[in-house]
Amino acid sequence: MGELKAITACAGLLPLTLGAATLEEFDAGRMTSLSPFGDGKALSDALEKAHGMALPKPNRATGKEGGRCIWFGRGEVLLMGPAPHKSLGKHGAVVDLSDGWACVELSGAAAVDVMARLVPVDLRDKVFKRGHSVRTQVLHMSASITRVGVDRLQILVFRSMAATLVHDLKQAMAAVASRG
Repeated sequence: MGELKAITACAGLLPLTLGAATLEEFDAGRMTSLSPFGDGKALSDALEKAHGMALPKPNRATGKEGGRCIWFGRGEVLLMGPAPHKSLGKHGAVVDLSDGWACVELSGAAAVDVMARLVPVDLRDKVFKRGHSVRTQVLHMSASITRVGVDRLQILVFRSMAATLVHDLKQAMAAVASRG
């Protein structure tokens, strides 16, 4: 009998560097959707107590590497990294999404120029600062993009779109690299 082996969404596709941009898969750890009951204050307080970060405001992220919470749409945030503390279930819906997403990080001086070819959002640092997050389209794919540092963007798409995301980013990276 064959042996089943878990693989990541971008296994065999990354890492990739073209010009001044690098694309790598990153391990987001557990990925948990949190949807507060009511106004969210009780869930935010419980999240702060259990994980050291509050619920983010719309288009923002809280936390840091290893434990981040990003705005994921109206009435929903995504806890990335730690397993959710059991107390969170008292204050909101808690749903494990860990295997459903492809997680990549685009970094380097050309990262924003690469994304400018693919998204209808201004991701320049003066507008889209560290800790900003947006749900948008990357060409035809639904995505979440979060700035996690200078010239560092984390991009999440549905796992089924991983190869398409890598293909589209590779083409944009090559186009930007050819200008220089």
